[in-house]
Amino acid sequence: MKIGIQGGKGSFSEEAAKTFAKNHGVEDYEIVYLISSMAVLECIESEGVQFGIFAMENAQGGVVIESVEALAQHRCKILEMFHIFVNQNLLALPGIHVGDITEIHSHQQALRQCKDYLAEHFWTRPLIEADDTAEAARRLSEGKLPATAGVVGSDYCAELYDLNIVENGIHDLKNNITLFLGVEKMDNDK
Repeated sequence: MKIGIQGGKGSFSEEAAKTFAKNHGVEDYEIVYLISSMAVLECIESEGVQFGIFAMENAQGGVVIESVEALAQHRCKILEMFHIFVNQNLLALPGIHVGDITEIHSHQQALRQCKDYLAEHFWTRPLIEADDTAEAARRLSEGKLPATAGVVGSDYCAELYDLNIVENGIHDLKNNITLFLGVEKMDNDK
């Protein structure tokens, strides 16, 4: 059983896929990291994966525009809508402190969820949108971003990519939840 997700290894979509699998009693599955909502829905239609997981809306960041655009172009059956708690952190390479950070990378949604924190602490530094929070963390750990870059991402990303959590829980809303969709291919017989 393959579950395609909007995100890379360490993304909140990966956590959502695990929740979806548990909710549906799916024990033997493989997560396919498709990064975008569009890629998830394309893979569902082509039957490359049986299930797809992507974010639809965040309590702070609002509607996930890329998911709306993908749904406008592809058909699917929604199996479940569920929330997961999203703990956003400021991640950096070991030895880098808040004052050393020259730019912040993350998905547009993550940057929105932390807009007040980022405006207060990093108003003079560029905020650079990435395709995925986890992919930004991976790129930082692999030296594909400046060593003084910071990334907004999960605790799991920090652990997975050997990054330090410079600041924990930087999201603006205390109860920062994201609505995820679990989908499958539309049954054309109906």
